[in-house]
Amino acid sequence: MEAKAFCPAHVTGFFKAHFENKGVPEKFGSMGAGFSIKEGVTTKVIISSKDKEDSNCKISTEGFQSDKTDVSEFVLNEFLKMGKFDDVYFDIQHKISIPVGYGLGSSGAVALSLAYALDKVLQTKLDRTEIGKIAHNAEVSCKTGLGDVLASYHGGFEIRVKPGAPGIGQVEKIDASNISVIMICFSPISTNRFIQDQLSKINGLGGKMVNRLLESKNYENFQDMSLEFAKYIDVMTPRMEKLIDELSENGIKCGVALFGETIFSMIPTKFENKVLEIFNKYPEGKIITSQLDVEGARVLNN
Repeated sequence: MEAKAFCPAHVTGFFKAHFENKGVPEKFGSMGAGFSIKEGVTTKVIISSKDKEDSNCKISTEGFQSDKTDVSEFVLNEFLKMGKFDDVYFDIQHKISIPVGYGLGSSGAVALSLAYALDKVLQTKLDRTEIGKIAHNAEVSCKTGLGDVLASYHGGFEIRVKPGAPGIGQVEKIDASNISVIMICFSPISTNRFIQDQLSKINGLGGKMVNRLLESKNYENFQDMSLEFAKYIDVMTPRMEKLIDELSENGIKCGVALFGETIFSMIPTKFENKVLEIFNKYPEGKIITSQLDVEGARVLNN
């Protein structure tokens, strides 16, 4: 038997981290704002009878590579607690269409797509929020993220108004139809390191920005706030500043994906070519052109 699920990549423009509920990972999380795109992680799980294998699973990755499997192992182990699966062999195949470690929520997408696929193939018939909690707890426990699972669970352009896992955290969606998203990824940044080193600065500004965006509900304001946030917590590199200046000189707004040396521009579709023309001056960067994914994570039927 097999099942397949997809979770969109998610970009955070600014956030406020919440760790107050010690020992309750589903209540950890972040407020903030960001968006999900049509690229992400597709996970296929094939189960068969275990036959003398030393391990009960194989985890493989196609496309962009992840250097760790701890998030996948956490999610699988949570499902193994739900039944007698000692004689089951799990072939877990992640297809990752976004670079890992660049602020695109790849670990959250791995966790959530795997949780959906396991629920389907094992017929555990969990409530969707329970599936989301497993993925969220995997991210928190493995220290790979805080709010990406909640955001990509819902999809679209969102403000996270209450922190926590799906079913606990809450989002408010903002309409941004006919918008293209173009981003350029230069190099990865350790999410865990930044959250630890910059927490007080992050939270001071991030909380205020949530309220500001709730008032305007405007994607251009969101990009301005993202740049302000990135400059304030000092993640800007000279290369990023040069590119941002050139975009600004051409009347193009942009933001910074947290955490990575990644710049994104949410623009009307008619301006795609101008942004690409500027991005193409930086051949060392990986360019992604996409649209918003408004559905969120889901099981695939093909």
